[in-house]
Amino acid sequence: MDYEKIEKAALTKKRIRNIIIYSLLTVWAIIVLFPFFWMILTSFKDYGEYNSEWVPKLYVLRPTLQNYNDAFTQVPLGGYFLNTIIFTLATTAIMLVVTVLSAFAFSRLDFKGKDIVFTLFLSLMMIPNELVIITNYVTVTDLDLRNTFTGLILPSVTSVFYIYLLKENFSQIPDELYYAAKVDGTSDFRYLTKVMVPICRPTVVTITILKVIECWNSYVWPRLVTDDQAYFLVSNGIQEIRENGFGRDNIPAMMAAVVVISVPLIILFLLFRRKIMAGVSRGGIKQ
Repeated sequence: MDYEKIEKAALTKKRIRNIIIYSLLTVWAIIVLFPFFWMILTSFKDYGEYNSEWVPKLYVLRPTLQNYNDAFTQVPLGGYFLNTIIFTLATTAIMLVVTVLSAFAFSRLDFKGKDIVFTLFLSLMMIPNELVIITNYVTVTDLDLRNTFTGLILPSVTSVFYIYLLKENFSQIPDELYYAAKVDGTSDFRYLTKVMVPICRPTVVTITILKVIECWNSYVWPRLVTDDQAYFLVSNGIQEIRENGFGRDNIPAMMAAVVVISVPLIILFLLFRRKIMAGVSRGGIKQ
């Protein structure tokens, strides 16, 4: 009898705890998601309807797609998209090559001073980004690469964190596989592409997705090295749209442009969220 009471009390306590936890999570989810809801809602409001609201309404009386039409006709949003796609694909592709080769060198190859070099390499993570941006800006300016895709791409093709993450994954692969491959006459490059990369594919996919998101959201560097509208990305193009496009008062059209820019990343994250979580957590697990 006492055992049943204890079990019921424990079950009741667990239910109360779950109710509290899920209630807090629900409140937090509402707080986090409300700005996205408001952004989408506002993008469907007519300009006159929006300005006539003394108290903001959480619904739309007359939904309209005119704001989305304006986003592509009144400003060169399509050009910004194309520039961003070129920048993102080129930067991510080069970064993957650099990251994979660097991680392989630090995890598998033996050379004098490897540990010291890797320690110094990791110490770069301690340097503030502002100092790196200043150095990169001076270098790009001296090379006359401002307002070029080369100037946009080159400073972003290396990431210490991604190299470290992939290096830790490569290090978990048993040495016996490498020695067996060498006995069979397999070259290091073939071993890398046929064995190591497939085994660590979740981490490679994670790095790729995170880099795509990073490039898509890049703002400070593109804003710094480009003042020619022909090279604007969607992130800094939004500021140009606000200043010289719709105007500061046309909030619904601005929200429509922001929705168009945000949706690809949201879809990308929703599709690959499990791979991202698995790839990041994999780096800290010894197998």
